[in-house]
Amino acid sequence: MKNKTQTGDSATDQNTSAQSIQNTVPLDGKDLAILRLLQNNARMSVAAIAEAVQLSTTPVHERIKRLEASGVIKQYAALIDGAKIRKGLMVICYVSLNQHSKKSGTQFIKLINELPEVVECYSISGEFDFMLKIVTEDMNSYYNFHVNKLSQAENIGQVQSVFIMGVVKQTHVMV
Repeated sequence: MKNKTQTGDSATDQNTSAQSIQNTVPLDGKDLAILRLLQNNARMSVAAIAEAVQLSTTPVHERIKRLEASGVIKQYAALIDGAKIRKGLMVICYVSLNQHSKKSGTQFIKLINELPEVVECYSISGEFDFMLKIVTEDMNSYYNFHVNKLSQAENIGQVQSVFIMGVVKQTHVMV
């Protein structure tokens, strides 16, 4: 939600920053190499990864399990071409809330998690509170979503839709 709901307490900000640093997981070069390989092909066998990073299979398997257990690897997923499954319209939707309380933010997030058209949701700073990535079949489907679902939510202030005309770069690679 917007920064105006925050207290601006510098001690709290420092504690949050310290917690963020404490929550990081130490990774060495082999861990990073394993992550790069898995990001490119999550179905790659442990044996193939071991060969690529020049380790035996047991330590590679243990490293992968540690990366999963620590939350570095959150999940494995298939990337799907939306146009081939009749989900060809992608929309970025900016949403601001009328009220900026914990309760109203929580209610909005609960709603968003129930809407299958919303494939990503980010809490952002600036003029809007949230940025949604929405995938639908076509403009009629998006209109139906916007009018009958999103706009019906309580506490919606402003909504701005940006229609994706083409994808220039799309990646999930972080390391």
